[in-house]
Amino acid sequence: MRKPRDYDAELKALEDKAKDLKTRKVQQLGELVIATGADTLTADELAGALIVLAETTDAAKREAWAKRGAAWFRGKSRRSASALERDSGGAQTQSSGAQPASGATGAA
Repeated sequence: MRKPRDYDAELKALEDKAKDLKTRKVQQLGELVIATGADTLTADELAGALIVLAETTDAAKREAWAKRGAAWFRGKSRRSASALERDSGGAQTQSSGAQPASGATGAA
């Protein structure tokens, strides 16, 4: 005979996972605000800027912002990699010369 499923336990596990994912997302967004220097803005200024960004439907503007953001992440990964090489005395070498993908350094 088959064992009955415990739907309550499965639902509780899914709720816990959703809560953990939301907590992680909030933490990463906070880290991004700090990393970009936007933490120097007041909460009102930051909220206003984010509202304008969210309401913008101009595809060209959104694409320009996306490119600028991607370039910022790429520059940040290179700076992080060069800082690691300096800290280790330059002993790290990359055999393929490949750079890590955006966000691979743990940036939000």
